[in-house]
Amino acid sequence: MAMINTVVDQIARMDNAELNRVVDAVKQRRTYNARNITRKLVIGDLVSFEERKGIRITGPVKKVNPKTVLVTDDSSGIVWKVSASLLTRV
Repeated sequence: MAMINTVVDQIARMDNAELNRVVDAVKQRRTYNARNITRKLVIGDLVSFEERKGIRITGPVKKVNPKTVLVTDDSSGIVWKVSASLLTRV
């Protein structure tokens, strides 16, 4: 936790150019993480995620894209397009 506080303190002292570099680094890391997750998923894998209202959705993977995954909800049949970083294997 101390590391996070240090990072937040450093961000508070940055000018606009430095903030833009941090934002770019965060975006690149999120892309890297999402692609690592999608490489491990295959069609039919059972995954879950929490949607915006806090409801847990569980279902099989229908399609894997570079950053997103199509998941079919088991209970309703609705197909969700979800960022790979939000998914958990069941």
